[in-house]
Amino acid sequence: DNFAAAFAKLAPNLLNSLSLSVSATILSAILGSLNGYVLSKWKFRGSDVLFTAMLFGMFIPYQSILIPLVRSMQTIRLYNTLLGLMLVHIIYGIPITTLIFRNYYASVPTEMVEAAHIDGAGILGIYRYVMVPLAIPGFVVVMIWQFTSIWNEFLFAVTLTGPRYWPVTVALQNLAGSQIVEWNVQMAGAFLAALPTLLVY
Repeated sequence: DNFAAAFAKLAPNLLNSLSLSVSATILSAILGSLNGYVLSKWKFRGSDVLFTAMLFGMFIPYQSILIPLVRSMQTIRLYNTLLGLMLVHIIYGIPITTLIFRNYYASVPTEMVEAAHIDGAGILGIYRYVMVPLAIPGFVVVMIWQFTSIWNEFLFAVTLTGPRYWPVTVALQNLAGSQIVEWNVQMAGAFLAALPTLLVY
């Protein structure tokens, strides 16, 4: 009964979290993979500076950018939408995904890239036929990291979305009543909210 009651209240928010986490995870993994490939195997002037600037994004606290972030989302009319929250998570995921993939691709012998280039493969052909098949473990690591981070995130979700688009973390916080807390339903809801990350692991 507790699980049924919790699921009835959290079902729309679980769906929000699922669509948000899966989409943002896949897109940020693809972007990070492309960035890591270019920054590790196709050096160009300023590539190290660009990589350092990307990594700097990992150290910017969420709280320090909330006001300009809200204003920016309002300006591009993505405030209080699931798409806007997805965009924020994709952008915030680029530094860590780029770092993981760059380090992973750096271990791939340059001779393999040169051999594919001699065989006529271009920059995208090498990425598709050489790098991506070798990077399956890297994709697994990145997707576990990103999915868990996005699913469990609270601050952006509560700031940038309203009740209709709340992920499950925000809905779980609001599951408690103002006068009486049904701890049995709360615990069932917490288990349901944690289940997808357990399944991913």
